[in-house]
Amino acid sequence: MADFEPNITAFVCTWCTYAGADLAGTSRMKYPANVRLIRVPCTGRIDALFILKAFENGADAVLVSGCHPGDCHYTSGNLHARRRWTVFSELLDFVGIDSGRVTFSWISAAEGRKFADLITEVTAKVRALGPFDSYRKMSAAAGEQSNAR
Repeated sequence: MADFEPNITAFVCTWCTYAGADLAGTSRMKYPANVRLIRVPCTGRIDALFILKAFENGADAVLVSGCHPGDCHYTSGNLHARRRWTVFSELLDFVGIDSGRVTFSWISAAEGRKFADLITEVTAKVRALGPFDSYRKMSAAAGEQSNAR
């Protein structure tokens, strides 16, 4: 486990969190390079299937981050995302994904340090959880069942 490097997929708002990540980079702040950013116009546009697909495609954790409530470029998109997350966390439990593998946060364009700290924190948390291999196990089991028929 000491050599385990987590694969983290991050869905980030173009207007705030992505700009905060850019600020962290241009300020040469140190943080783990385990995160792959997927820029979206607004966190309110993130479908639950995006997160499930990230896990299916090998992510060990998913980060969703956008503008602070009340500061959304699209007025209330982040509030929709927050409501959607409440329902989605129950779906995670249902499909057998530990909700600790999904992190939801608010980061503004001026919070480069907060972005770097969040990435460091999420990476450490996922290292402690270990690799996520439930999808590989489920797909192997499904393949064995279809071959048996």
